[in-house]
Amino acid sequence: MDERAWHQHTRTLLMIASLLYLVAYSWRVIGDLTGPARIVASAVIAVTWALFIADYLVRLLLAEQKWTWFRTHLSALAFALVPVLRLVRLLRVLTSMPGLRRSAGGVLRNQILVYGIGSALVLIYICSLAVLEVERHAPDANITTFGIAIWWACVTVTTTGYGDYFPVTDSGRWVSVGLMFGGVALAGIITATLASWVVERAGRGHDDEQPATRAQIRELTARLEALTSGGPGTPKGDGSGTGLGDGGDRRPGG
Repeated sequence: MDERAWHQHTRTLLMIASLLYLVAYSWRVIGDLTGPARIVASAVIAVTWALFIADYLVRLLLAEQKWTWFRTHLSALAFALVPVLRLVRLLRVLTSMPGLRRSAGGVLRNQILVYGIGSALVLIYICSLAVLEVERHAPDANITTFGIAIWWACVTVTTTGYGDYFPVTDSGRWVSVGLMFGGVALAGIITATLASWVVERAGRGHDDEQPATRAQIRELTARLEALTSGGPGTPKGDGSGTGLGDGGDRRPGG
């Protein structure tokens, strides 16, 4: 079995495992579990996370060119480290909704926007859970409920920084750093997508002012070469009355 076949066989299973991971982690943090319930939730988290790590290592071992596969599959590493990010792939259906522009730029822009916003929402939710878990019982903590944690995460990811709630532990501050970097990336995605949309809208109806792409130049060059070399579709005068050799007219004197 090669890497591609392995991935096809395990994709659905890992999607379910990702959902189980999210449910178990949410249950443990929001419910502030203790005793046997916490042990069960933690066991589900550990097992599902181990599945993602094992899947990544197996795919890497099955790859023919391991270094090339590693460089071209950084998203797989991100899914292994943060399993719930795999749920963002469920948003793929939104990138093919009716009414969306089918141009190459439009498709790419829609994918970037949908996946970027989806990843941001997942990041906000996971960071809210993470900061609540490490902050809730810390001395002088002010992030003590899930509602406060969500508010803090939204304020942080948008780089607003009200300062009304903030982490007091080292672990909470590291979560904040990751969330702030995610916010900067999200702002860049939204800005780039908006700029691309504005440029496309401004260029509509002014095709003669747009530069030709390399693909268009190659296509035009191929057509010219076909015409000059007498290729298929080239009109020829053979004197049979179908070309210009006899004036193109079958009537007497034509």
